[in-house]
Amino acid sequence: MKVTVTEPGKTEQQRALGQQIPGQQIPGQPELQDQKEPEHPDHQVRPEPRQRQEKVTISTLRKTVTSCGRVNGAVIMSYSMDKTVYFQTLDQYKYNPAVIIEGAEGDQVLCGAPGIVKSIDVSAQTGTTVNVDIGNGYELLYGQLKEVPVKVGDYVEAKSVLGYVSQPTKYYSKEGCNVYFEMRKDGQPVNPVEYTADQD
Repeated sequence: MKVTVTEPGKTEQQRALGQQIPGQQIPGQPELQDQKEPEHPDHQVRPEPRQRQEKVTISTLRKTVTSCGRVNGAVIMSYSMDKTVYFQTLDQYKYNPAVIIEGAEGDQVLCGAPGIVKSIDVSAQTGTTVNVDIGNGYELLYGQLKEVPVKVGDYVEAKSVLGYVSQPTKYYSKEGCNVYFEMRKDGQPVNPVEYTADQD
């Protein structure tokens, strides 16, 4: 998948100055007139997650896992917080706050929406897990990863590589290699399918 090297969201003046900004300017807001760095540290502008302006699509969800441009991502376990579902490895019924997407070890895992890497944690259940803050209280969590090239605080574009599919943790050994994909709103899990659109 091709990496975008253009710099959307910059004015001609900003390009001339070589000044980099973390995302496109939000429509309706005035452009910055003063390009000088503020002298007082309390007045420094910090990059914030881009405002979430479009829905995460079914296509994007299924293309989260790719290998050499080939789509692999069949959903092997759906989100379910209103009733319990059967976890084969655990041999028990539990609520599932995520979508479990099939993959092969080494497949690229791509970011579904632009945002800022909020955390990178390792847990017994989901392995190495990257949390991307996409703004307006929404977060996307990608688990069961390895060889993560990003770090906390990085701004990532949609389709940026977040890592590669690892061997499954002991909680998903019978389900096989997969990506744990969870969406949260204000810290609570929500069903990603409810935030999908019919077109890309």
